[in-house]
Amino acid sequence: MTPSIPVIAGIVILGLVGIGLYALLAVRNLIKVIIALQIMVKGVLVAFILAGSLRGNIAQAQSMALVVIVADTIVAVVGLALAIQIRRHTGTLDTKALTTLRR
Repeated sequence: MTPSIPVIAGIVILGLVGIGLYALLAVRNLIKVIIALQIMVKGVLVAFILAGSLRGNIAQAQSMALVVIVADTIVAVVGLALAIQIRRHTGTLDTKALTTLRR
């Protein structure tokens, strides 16, 4: 018996959010933290689309997903710009080096 599409989508959602959360907690490199956040948001986007599909309101789910994609892109761009500035200031992208920015 093959699993249904909602079951497969649920596994994908849990996988993406789980991988993103693990990477967010495990890494110290700012670029990798931004990538981990991107992975988690992709899992949430799949959840939005799945919820809209199951409730029969796919248009609203797609429009909400589009808004999340735009907001996520802005967050990624600002985060990468901050990472570049931190790299120029401290010489590293390690999050432990952020304590030197207090001075």
